Amino acid sequence: MASLAVTEFVINPASASRLISNPITNNTFFFFCFCFPKRGASLLLKSHLHSASRFRKANATTSSSSSDQYDQRQQEEEDEEENFQVVTAVRSKYNDIVIVDTPKSRMLLLDSTYNVHSIINKGIHKWTGSYWDEFVSLPAIVPNGPIAIYGLGGGTAAHLMLDLWPSLKLEGWEIDEILIDKVRDYFGLSDLEKPTETGGVLQVHIGDVFSPSKDASGRYAGIVVDLFSEGKVLPQLEEVATWLKLKDRLMPNGRFMVNCGGIDGVSDMTYGAARPKSMNDVWMHNSAIRALSEAFPGKVSWKRMPERNGENFLALTGLLPDLSSWSAAVPGHLSETVKKWKPCAPSQ
Repeated sequence: MASLAVTEFVINPASASRLISNPITNNTFFFFCFCFPKRGASLLLKSHLHSASRFRKANATTSSSSSDQYDQRQQEEEDEEENFQVVTAVRSKYNDIVIVDTPKSRMLLLDSTYNVHSIINKGIHKWTGSYWDEFVSLPAIVPNGPIAIYGLGGGTAAHLMLDLWPSLKLEGWEIDEILIDKVRDYFGLSDLEKPTETGGVLQVHIGDVFSPSKDASGRYAGIVVDLFSEGKVLPQLEEVATWLKLKDRLMPNGRFMVNCGGIDGVSDMTYGAARPKSMNDVWMHNSAIRALSEAFPGKVSWKRMPERNGENFLALTGLLPDLSSWSAAVPGHLSETVKKWKPCAPSQ
């Protein structure tokens, strides 16, 4: 920790509201509140942030024909807007780190975009409704063995996975030591580092996941990849060579599940003959999935989160699992969402 320069700075509600004055121009962003959506595409559901006015005054005005019910809801949202607190704000070597409390959740905002990189819900219901939930379905379709999380962030996926699979051995990787210290303090990460009654635990590693490691060969039954910076997927994930190196870390029949961000800002001319021909080919607009498809030919599946959940692309390596069996092995809304995976097979 001492090796990293840390600068404390304070963000009050007035300055926080100014964060929304210069939203990033990116057609994959899904804007809900004073902070920007998580890493290039997704943020939170409206069940968490009822509208874009939650942390700021709404600019829109209701028409004379608006119902009293709508007016009441709008007023409630505006009354709620000040009901948040910046609990800590720190600048490290890698990130601007801001942690925000709301009545329903705690959120981690990172880098100059202040995108939401993690969320922990308060109360009984832990599901986020976003792609973090999807990662929880991975243990059902991989061999027995440890699962790595590349890009641990605030530990949202780790919390959810150990809640459902309490005997799971997780290894979380994060490059920012200061971030991990703050997450231990404010996101309960330390609790996950203590073994559960059935032996599940999170082991935290500080370091660069792309650095060569002899100990990693054949180590993991599955690897969750959630690596972003400045609102974009790390460029290494858009390179075939990266995946060819990383796949050595998987056990036989192990899988990657990857948050691939949004649609590329490129024209159709980029694809040439591989230009998408239908909605089933929309995955071809995502560079990370195209790279995965080259590294794992015929063994990549994809899905896209709904618009209300941010429209992130997700990718899964290995042959497409039997969706009925997978659905039966996971609970709640996951049993329906896993049925939406489909193979990356361009239309003829």
